[in-house]
Amino acid sequence: MRPERLVALAFSASVLASIGLLVVYVMGGDPQLEGTLLGLALGALGLGIVVWATRLLHEDEVIEDRPDLASTQGALEATEQALDDQDISRRSLLVRLLLGASGSLAAALAIPALSLGPRPGQSLFRTRWTDGTRLVDLEGNPVRLSAVQPGAVQTVFPEGEVGAADAQTLLLKVDAADLRLPPGREEWAPEGVLAYSKICTHAGCPVGLYRAESHELLCPCHQSTFDVLTGAEPTFGPADRPLPQLPIDVDEEGYLIATGDFSEPVGPGFWNLQHDEGEDQAS
Repeated sequence: MRPERLVALAFSASVLASIGLLVVYVMGGDPQLEGTLLGLALGALGLGIVVWATRLLHEDEVIEDRPDLASTQGALEATEQALDDQDISRRSLLVRLLLGASGSLAAALAIPALSLGPRPGQSLFRTRWTDGTRLVDLEGNPVRLSAVQPGAVQTVFPEGEVGAADAQTLLLKVDAADLRLPPGREEWAPEGVLAYSKICTHAGCPVGLYRAESHELLCPCHQSTFDVLTGAEPTFGPADRPLPQLPIDVDEEGYLIATGDFSEPVGPGFWNLQHDEGEDQAS
């Protein structure tokens, strides 16, 4: 078989195997068949490249003494032109087949990357809390402002999202006169009722203890302690960020509602935490 035909067949086989790999994956997948097709695609592509490199590329010129040929100058020029045209056509075809084989293989290998799941997008910076969402208890019952008692703490969620891990919030009440919240949060605690993320900013453990006498929330995992009067600033332990605060208000029926999302991303610190949208929320 002529080398150029062998290269063309190898590249064509690689294209077909790559397309087959893509079809098998889309149809539900078969690990053994996918492995076989991937091996064929890579093997055929490699075979074509090796044959091309060893059989079709021009070798170094070797000069040998020989007698003058009797061909005329015109015949020589015509023969040279024909050979050049054939070489150009052959190379163009093989280049197209090589590009097709490489492209189809790349596409077949790229598609399974979709199985890794969707990109996180803004999910790390947002929770289910939105403006006007009612606060509900673990049974899904809306919480009235009048039902929140000093010294007690309860876990609340957005209405319709009970159990949402990133939205779990601690609700408590203090004397409004004692509050020293950061600037801009004067309206976030109606009648001294505060709402903070339950997820510790150190390692993501649940902040489940409340010392009413000292107005401190405590994470039992690593003893991080937060002062609820000052915006849940950390006062002890490894946590170096405050618990994000949820801005809340009261609707016409006396139920507590959120007026937006948390002041900053919830949970432990991660790369690029101070995202533009996170900073916008904090402002």
